[in-house]
Amino acid sequence: MEDKLYKNYSMLVYNYLYSLSKDRELAEELTQETFYKAIKNIKKFEGNSKVSTWLCQIAKNEWRTYVAKESKIKQIPIEDENYIDKLILENTAETEVEEKEAVLNLYKEIHKLDQKTKEVIYLRIKGDLSFKEIGEILGESEEWARITYYRGKIKLKEELRNDKKRM
Repeated sequence: MEDKLYKNYSMLVYNYLYSLSKDRELAEELTQETFYKAIKNIKKFEGNSKVSTWLCQIAKNEWRTYVAKESKIKQIPIEDENYIDKLILENTAETEVEEKEAVLNLYKEIHKLDQKTKEVIYLRIKGDLSFKEIGEILGESEEWARITYYRGKIKLKEELRNDKKRM
C-alpha cells in the first residue's frame, strides 16, 4: 500500500515542493517527510478529497514548517535570499542590474497577490505544472486554475505598469 502510494504520487509531490523551494535537494527531503507523515497518518485520511490533494496539503505544511524554521535562523525571506546575494555580490553591467530589479519587482508584486493566486502563479511558472495538475494540488478544477492564473497575470501587468508610471 505504502509503496503504491509513493510510486503513484511522489513525482507530483516532488514537483509541487520544487516549485515552492526551487531547490532539488530540499524538495527531495520534504517529499520524503511528506510521505513519512502521510503513511504515519494514513488511517486519518477520510477520503473527503483526492489523495493527491491530501498529500500536497501535507507537503505544503512541511514547506511552511521548513520556511518558518529557516526564517528564525537566517531572518531573511527564503525566496529572496539567493536573488539578493546575486544583486549584492555580482559586479554586473547596468542592464543586468535593471533586469534583476525588474524580476525583483515582479516577485514583490506576486507576493502582494492573494494566497491562492500566488500559489497558482508559482506552480505554473516555477513548477512548470499544467493547469490540471495545479487544480488537483489545490483541490480545484483545471478551469479554476487557468482563470486564476490569467486574472493574476493581468493584475501583475497592471501593477507593474503602474509602478513604471510612478517612477
